[in-house]
Amino acid sequence: MTIVPSATPTQPRQAAILFILITVMLDVLSFGIIIPVLPKLVEDFMGGDTAQAAVIYGLMGTAWALMQFVCSPIQGALSDRFGRRPVVLLSNLGLGLDYIFMALAPNVIWLFVGRAISGIASSSFSTAGAYITDVTPPEKRAAGFGMIGAAFGLGFVLGPAVGGLLGVIDPRLPFWGAAATSLVNACYGFFVLPESLPREKRMAFAWKRANPVGSLVLLRSHHELLSLAAVVFLGYLAHAILPSVAVLYVGYRYGWDTTAVGFMLAGSGVSAMLVQGILIKPMTARFGERKTLLMGLGCGAIGFSVYGVAPSGWIYCAGIPVMAFWGMAGPSVQFFMTRRVSASEQGQLQGAIASLSGIAGLIGPSLFTQTFAFFIRSDSSLSAQHSGLSTQDSMLSTSLHLPGAPFLLASVLLLLAMVLAWRATRPAD
Repeated sequence: MTIVPSATPTQPRQAAILFILITVMLDVLSFGIIIPVLPKLVEDFMGGDTAQAAVIYGLMGTAWALMQFVCSPIQGALSDRFGRRPVVLLSNLGLGLDYIFMALAPNVIWLFVGRAISGIASSSFSTAGAYITDVTPPEKRAAGFGMIGAAFGLGFVLGPAVGGLLGVIDPRLPFWGAAATSLVNACYGFFVLPESLPREKRMAFAWKRANPVGSLVLLRSHHELLSLAAVVFLGYLAHAILPSVAVLYVGYRYGWDTTAVGFMLAGSGVSAMLVQGILIKPMTARFGERKTLLMGLGCGAIGFSVYGVAPSGWIYCAGIPVMAFWGMAGPSVQFFMTRRVSASEQGQLQGAIASLSGIAGLIGPSLFTQTFAFFIRSDSSLSAQHSGLSTQDSMLSTSLHLPGAPFLLASVLLLLAMVLAWRATRPAD
């Protein structure tokens, strides 16, 4: 008989949190390894056409998000029924096998299928949020979610840097590295990750809660919860620009290779880790969750604006530490949301949040990649000639050349989220 470890009062709560943080870090590490090379690999399959690669990569992101939208509520409901531990372990095992599938991809269709499978498998982030809620008292949840962000940042410190270096050797090598990391993560979790949800707090599985629409019904249980959900949605929508456009953007505008992209992403990870792992706790203690949330959204809007208008790579990099403070918003908004549902609904809440991520992912990649493709296509007078445009139309097309337009759009979305957050978290009269 297999004995499954369980988080009990006799076990240190900090040890349980450490287990899940290491799991998140290794999961993000494996994901981060492929970021510098996946868009470039798509671009190679497209014969070096950056605009066409952006469109295909956007559709790939949409497929990933669709799988997330459909499967995340199911995974959240399953974690409420069977516990967090088995969901995390199966997620890591599935991701490891999927990265092997992508490493062997002979064409863009295989990559597309592999990306969709990764959307099904990647459930550990939402389950990790439910895990932190299980083992952390309400007054410490913002700091706990901040630690998840720090683990996420640490994974991005190591992952993209390693992926950029491996990609120089062979563009397929990062996928093998990601597969190895995910499989090692699954083995690690099997032996040391304790269960966090006691049997007496588990909820029966029901399809009415496990489907995407049913899981979102929970967000309507409180008017403030619904407004906060809108803030989360806009944040996810704005964030979709980073995995879908950023790599192609810096390569197109600044001529960065995979190594430079890897170190840029690593720098972003270091900044995020410092903010969410060190600064968020004293910031929330000093200013409170509400002000921290609003400041985080404001910094994100400023950071995206810097990215969009930066004429050179070093100015783009100057926006990274500003953007890092956006990381304060996520833990703060989750703090407000987790306080408005019961202990037995935390997994459903995280599944609903993941569904919001999935909906945003359905819209975001295509929205930003199509915007990017439109504004860089207008840069080519040759394209204008081939499309039969007149001289006047060609001049108009060229005047619309603005590669940073997607980042400016993301900035506007965060400003809207800031307004909604300000209204949703106002103290009651």
